[in-house]
Parts: sequence; C-alpha cells; structure tokens
Amino acid sequence: MSTIGKALALLDTLSRLDKEAGLTDIARLCALDKATARRFLVELEKYGFVEQDLETRRYRIGSAPVRLARIREARFPLLRIAIPFIRTLAESSTETVHLSEFSGGRLSTVHVEDSPRAHRIIVDVGSLLPLHATASGLAFLAFCPQAEIEEALGKPLEQFTDHTVVDPQLLRAMLDETAARGFSISHQGLEAGVISTAAPVRTPNGHPIGCVAIAAPLSRTSKTAIQELGAQAVAAANAISEKYYGSERPMGTIPKIRRTD
Repeated sequence: MSTIGKALALLDTLSRLDKEAGLTDIARLCALDKATARRFLVELEKYGFVEQDLETRRYRIGSAPVRLARIREARFPLLRIAIPFIRTLAESSTETVHLSEFSGGRLSTVHVEDSPRAHRIIVDVGSLLPLHATASGLAFLAFCPQAEIEEALGKPLEQFTDHTVVDPQLLRAMLDETAARGFSISHQGLEAGVISTAAPVRTPNGHPIGCVAIAAPLSRTSKTAIQELGAQAVAAANAISEKYYGSERPMGTIPKIRRTD
C-alpha cells in the first residue's frame, strides 16, 4: 500500500471509532509503528482531517471531511433527494429503513430512519455492509457487471452468523433471484434474528450506486410481509433514481444486467 493509502486507511479507521483514541491504539489498529502513525496524524491534523484534544492528547476525526462531504452533497445532492423517500418508507413500513452508498470499494450506510416501534433494528450511520451478507449488499451486487460480481465472490467471505451464505455458487443463485424480482432478501445474514430486504438506486444505464433497505425483527415478519416490504423498497429506490438523475431514461426501461456463468 502506498504512503497516501496508509494515511487514508488510518483516517478511515479513526472515523469508525466511537470515541477518541490515543497514538498507541491508533498505531495498533492500523498495524503501524508509532513513529509512522504519529507522522500521518501530524500531516492529517495540519489539513484538518483529524483533531487532537489538547488535554487528553487523543485524536478524533476533524472537520475537513465534513466540509468535503458538504461540497459533494451540494453538487450531487443524493441525501437531500433521497431522505424524503426514506422517511415516507419508514412511516409506511413502520420498520427501520436505511440508505447506503457505494464508495471506495465499499457499501456503507449514509442515512437511517428508525422504526417507531419499541422492538426495532438499530443501524448506525457509517456502518459497512458486506456485499454477501446483507440485503443491501446482495441488491447492489445483483445489478453489477459480471466481472464485479466474480471479483466480490472471489474474496474470502466472512461467516457472521450460522445463516450467513458464503458458498459462491449459492450466492450466485441468490443474486439471480434478486435480479429477477428486483429486490433482495437477507435472512439473518449479518445478525441473528434480523430479516431485511433491499433494492438498488441505479444510474440511467442500470449500474447501482447504493441501496434502499428495510430491516425488521424476524419474529414479526412473515414471508408475505417481506415480499411486500421488498416491493416498497423497489418503489422508493426507483423514485430516488428518477429524481436524482432526472428524466434521462424512465427507470422502468432500464435493462437488467444479464449474467452468464
């Protein structure tokens, strides 16, 4: 990995911590020696990407990434366009609804609307969504070109629960089913007791950029209910796609990616 890559990896690690961290911990988490970690932190702090508490000497994410995020959202307002649809979907489904976006080779949560119910699924903004083990990941992958699918399935696949599917052949069958019906279903793939469904937000040429997902407790979700939630996720994802990209091409005419094994 290049020097820039290592510095950015450190920044990414720091962004995913739920509290400030000291130099020793940061170096350990990033598999760096302390001198190298300190050098990266000094440079990142100089440009506002990290901040150091003057009293505790611990580090946290700085304001520069927020500034860049605001510039990006102003120019490409995915959140501003998508949030009203996500809120409406959360109200109609009464379950937790979240929006993800693909960036830097990973799918991550960028917005969450919590279910109003006491027993609900908690999803954190910024959480990474494994492509093989989540409804969002499956929905995203199902509409990717074949080469990208094979690349994803060719990597080591982590077993998160007893229900996580890690067999590439079984996953290909799941992706075929997802592409055919337009939405995915993940049955306790990432967390036991959780069932979720998702549909991709796509460009006019059909390539996914992220997903709309609904997550619910398995105990109150029937087979019929999850099919209905999946259809709602498709409607919301298509509406977001149409509004975000304009009327370049109606989403209903976007061809599905044909996959050949």
